[in-house]
Amino acid sequence: MLLYAAPILTFKRVIKKASIEEFSCIPYILALFSCLTYSWYGFPVVSYGWENLTVCSISLLGVLFEGTFISIYVWFAPRGKKKQVMLMASLILAVFCMTVFFSSFSIHNHHIRKVFVGSVGLVSSVSMYGSPLVAMKQVIRTKSVEFMPFYLSLFTLFTSLTWMAYGVIGRDPFIATPNCIGSIMGILQLVVYCIYSKCKEAPKVLHDIEQVNVVKIPTSHVDTKGHNP
Repeated sequence: MLLYAAPILTFKRVIKKASIEEFSCIPYILALFSCLTYSWYGFPVVSYGWENLTVCSISLLGVLFEGTFISIYVWFAPRGKKKQVMLMASLILAVFCMTVFFSSFSIHNHHIRKVFVGSVGLVSSVSMYGSPLVAMKQVIRTKSVEFMPFYLSLFTLFTSLTWMAYGVIGRDPFIATPNCIGSIMGILQLVVYCIYSKCKEAPKVLHDIEQVNVVKIPTSHVDTKGHNP
């Protein structure tokens, strides 16, 4: 729950400034895909009874959080970015619906159904934990951690370690495996954060195909002759 709630601080800033600045929506879209898939994975249709009730419950909560964050992002994003985000969100919703339909009506063996949905969930979860690579790339290029929230990285590590233990104890590779990768990614994010949080160099302006960057222009400045234009 803390992991899904961590971006609240980020979106509080987005709402206050009425701008998405250089934040990327990719992590939230992939997180939504993962939450949707694991919500379905936890249902008795896929799992045996309510053995994964905890997984289902927290994933449904994640769907609520991620859906809200994506909606806020779309509201404040520029027009071109809105279309890109909505297209990606529609794509992951279509894949999820196909997963539900195929697992419900085409697979009649319970074990195979669980393996199929679990495999999709594993891919979606690994994608979610891998998405911060976009933010880390930006941090390394700009030498600024401004757009990589610390608490999101911290809770990613704590959450991954806990769910990895849950998967190992329950002998569920579809929960243990992606969270093992998530633990590694969480450690890597914190290492990058610690390195560049001490960097005093001013952030560089990026020119990335995937992002529309905002250049912050001061409201006033003094020119070389000492005049204030």
